[in-house]
Amino acid sequence: MAVDYTVIVVYLAGMLAMGWWGMRRAKSKAEFLVAGRRLGPWMYSGTMAAIVLGGASTIGGVGLGYTHGLSGAWMVFTIGLGLLALSIFFSARIARLRVYTVSEMLDLRYGGRAGVLSGVVMWAYTLMLAVTSTIAYATIFDVLFDMNRTLAIVIGGSIVVAYSTLGGMWSITLTDMVQFVVKTVGVLLLLLPIAVVKAGGFGEMRDKLPDEYFAPLGIGAETIFTYVLIYTFGMLIGQDIWQRVFTARSDKVARYGGTVAGTYCLVYALAGAVIGTAAKVMYPKLPSADAAFATIVKDELPMGVRGLVLAAALAAVMSTSSGALIACATVANNDIWARVRGVVRADSGGGEPHDEVKGNRLFILVMGVAVICVAIALNDVVQALTVAYNLLVAGLLVPILGGLLWRRGTGAGALAAVVAGGVSVVGLMWWYGILANEPIYYGLLTSLVVYVGVSLATPPTDPATLAAWRERVAGRSPEPTAPEASVTA
Repeated sequence: MAVDYTVIVVYLAGMLAMGWWGMRRAKSKAEFLVAGRRLGPWMYSGTMAAIVLGGASTIGGVGLGYTHGLSGAWMVFTIGLGLLALSIFFSARIARLRVYTVSEMLDLRYGGRAGVLSGVVMWAYTLMLAVTSTIAYATIFDVLFDMNRTLAIVIGGSIVVAYSTLGGMWSITLTDMVQFVVKTVGVLLLLLPIAVVKAGGFGEMRDKLPDEYFAPLGIGAETIFTYVLIYTFGMLIGQDIWQRVFTARSDKVARYGGTVAGTYCLVYALAGAVIGTAAKVMYPKLPSADAAFATIVKDELPMGVRGLVLAAALAAVMSTSSGALIACATVANNDIWARVRGVVRADSGGGEPHDEVKGNRLFILVMGVAVICVAIALNDVVQALTVAYNLLVAGLLVPILGGLLWRRGTGAGALAAVVAGGVSVVGLMWWYGILANEPIYYGLLTSLVVYVGVSLATPPTDPATLAAWRERVAGRSPEPTAPEASVTA
């Protein structure tokens, strides 16, 4: 394993080095939080694909393939569909807004009436997303070093917190590009063909497994529909995804670069399902489907290659973890704490100017420590992530898409929808169970009915607010923006 250890150590050291380099670039709030809004199509596509394809998409995607065969690709496939929908229909408008958070968009659209509550919901979602990604380090480091769970979480989480705190989005962008390349080589170019060959080829796989392993809808139509509601719609509104859209150099980069990333996700989804199906042939009685990835890597790959593929799994986890961490810190600082601080200053008659980069860096550090502590204490990852996604979709999907698509939507309607959707989905999870499908169905429907009803029952949004909104969406923002050189890669 010495060669494998060397590959992993070099990879981790490289992540820290890029964090140090990013610190030298991040001299302003825009540089630190959204990489100066300067990413060209190559870097934008790679980093967007990296953040959406995390540990759940890699280790979990292989596990679903192990359990359900090729239809196990549907979870990651719906993530790719969501990214495609976001990129084709909404990303250009989002990029032209030139904001930092989803809640800022809601404030612009509705006149500052829904931002605080939406910020709290978004913060809870990004926090749990970062936590569940951080927990995945335990699985990878256990395979590598037979390491204690807590120590693995601390080491993996600390590396992500370190490079994210140092350089913000610039560090995360650079590390994500490396992680994108490592995932492509490790999973698509190495593990996929090796797994198929070791399983005896597709003909042998068809002979040894039931026909339902090769049925496109074998996982079940209801499950696929639920994946669409949670993951496809979740891609449309998550702060971690929007914050990447904000890094695009132009609306065209956001649209076409995101389309490339979404297409890549569809390929990655199928690859994970095929690897899991091959693992089922080789190891038909594994104690856990999630162990399929680690088992096939540990037992079937030659040294060096094994280290690279494990580095690919580590890259998948780190990209999602770092993206969720900076999103969590951005929301906590800009949508929650900044408003509290603004009230305090208004009451006290003002205050001293503050260093926005230093403030955001401090919030990443604090949120990072909190994420590591919660990850150590938490056991049921699936339930935590389900709660986070249910709150996000049921509480925020309708107000956000309504604001983008329906002029008659009002701030009162948006606020009522956030409350009704969030409260109903929590109550329904308590009644039906956290992992049941009904909470997201009825919670989303409740949010939609309340949004439309309250919006129609209240006065329309102020025409001046709508006019300012249209100017921002059209890219004619009155706010001055400093000209900066573009990153064309």
